[in-house]
Amino acid sequence: MNRKICVVTGTRAEYGLLRWVMEGIRQAPELELQVVATGMHLSPEFGLTYREIEKDGFSINRKVEMLLSSDTATGVAKSMGLGLIGFGDALQDLQPDLMLVLGDRFEIFAAVAAALMARIPVAHLHGGETTEGAFDEAIRHSITKMSHLHFVAAEEYRQRVIQLGEHPDRVFLVGGLGIDNIKRLKLLDREALEDALGFKLGKKNLLITFHPVTLEHSTSAQQMAELLAALDRLDDTHLIFTMPNADTDGRALFSLIETFVATHPNARAYVSLGQLRYLSCIQHVDGVVGNSSSGILEVPSFHKGTINIGDRQRGRIKAKSIIDCQPEKEAISNAIRKLYSSEFIELLKQVRNPYGTGGASDTIVNNIIKFPLNMTLKKSFYNL
Repeated sequence: MNRKICVVTGTRAEYGLLRWVMEGIRQAPELELQVVATGMHLSPEFGLTYREIEKDGFSINRKVEMLLSSDTATGVAKSMGLGLIGFGDALQDLQPDLMLVLGDRFEIFAAVAAALMARIPVAHLHGGETTEGAFDEAIRHSITKMSHLHFVAAEEYRQRVIQLGEHPDRVFLVGGLGIDNIKRLKLLDREALEDALGFKLGKKNLLITFHPVTLEHSTSAQQMAELLAALDRLDDTHLIFTMPNADTDGRALFSLIETFVATHPNARAYVSLGQLRYLSCIQHVDGVVGNSSSGILEVPSFHKGTINIGDRQRGRIKAKSIIDCQPEKEAISNAIRKLYSSEFIELLKQVRNPYGTGGASDTIVNNIIKFPLNMTLKKSFYNL
């Protein structure tokens, strides 16, 4: 009897990382793929990105509505409660043999909590990482403790999962999933990208991806204002904005970006670029600016620079192509000057991505096929 593997996805970025794992599960004769879409995928405000999943040929078995039209702390907490209810019903219907999730968001926390109560083992991807400027940090480690198989992106992260009491036999070092997308997708050339964006690139181009800093009170909008003040000086640079995630205070960032773009003909904003356009943008821009994990995990594989603003990604392993700076106008301006300096451009040629060279998706699928699940639920705390 085939193993039923339930993959849960709540955001466009997360689905982009999961796509080739899902394809591998779908193609494996020993496995049966189940897909549950939730969170931002089902929201018109964030582009109804479940359609991208279907466009790639996947059937969505269940849609779990949970995202309230609120970005307050109370709204997010209520969304988690709705998610727990919805996932309880979905898992009762689907009866998977294993749930597979990625990362650290509140939608995934709700899904895994429901799986724990339903006695369904969980495989967790990209655990063991640290992001000290966001509550994703605590959510990620909590998911680790509710999970039974772990697929991590670096040896340091493997050691951290073991440090949390997980048995080494259940922790697999596979590398970063985003690199598989870079290797497998046929990225758009410059002209095709401009057509897809409806926006002409300039002599200089930057991709801007900035998300709320969820562990700091009332600073996300202030930090975005500092970033926009630095970008306001770049009349000779074309700016491509991706909109922030559905996190606490995200709407304030939406409004600031929309106001900026409305008064700057060299800038354009997109609710959802999708993986093809997003990675194609990275290929053709001079660098990425913001605080997104993609700037750390994937951009180094393009030998492009990342300006990493503030503490949201503090704690992650970083390539030499990452320029850390404070969320202040002058610090960001200085980082942009460094990005375009001849010394830094020369350094980029030698950059190595610490998250590997690809192949994570196939390794994950092979381990899911082989690992015995009959005694997986019962875990003993592994003492160092």
